[in-house]
Amino acid sequence: VKRFIDVTIAIIALIVLFPILVITAVFIKLDSKGPILFKQERLGRWGRPFQIYKFRSMCVGAERIGSGVYSYNGDIRITKVGRVIRATSIDELPQFWNVLKGEMSIVGPRPHMLIHTEQYCSIIPDYNKRLLVKPGITGWAQVHNLRGETEKPDKMKKRVEYDIWYIEHWSLALDMKIMFKTLKIIFR
Repeated sequence: VKRFIDVTIAIIALIVLFPILVITAVFIKLDSKGPILFKQERLGRWGRPFQIYKFRSMCVGAERIGSGVYSYNGDIRITKVGRVIRATSIDELPQFWNVLKGEMSIVGPRPHMLIHTEQYCSIIPDYNKRLLVKPGITGWAQVHNLRGETEKPDKMKKRVEYDIWYIEHWSLALDMKIMFKTLKIIFR
């Protein structure tokens, strides 16, 4: 049932959001050189690697400049268009394709960068429990304002606690609640 809901929502979202996807792609191309999409390896269910898709919001080669893989508020590597699409979460829309491919779900723990997984699995108990389910575009942690930068282990620990709570209490009703909370946050 969860997979059916994921596929249905992803198809509807890609159709309805198609004009926004095209306009975003055009603006990214006009704003800076490089590809429209950013791909990065993340770990999915059971620790299987997959390529996550996002609209590119930083200059090409950003991981080799400044702070490397970490981004932060005011990061000069973020393009003008990148600032807007990050602030509105438009950069995440290509992940509906990951959902269609079966690599992600609409709701689940956000897939972290590999460097975070390596760094935190040894210092946060039960960190790897997050890999028992498919990662999501949105999640319980995100609707509780635990998204964005994780510069301190305590912030990541709190996010992981929420992710594990979601896994242990999962239901279709909880997924619906998270989706509606996400929509409320986006429209706010």
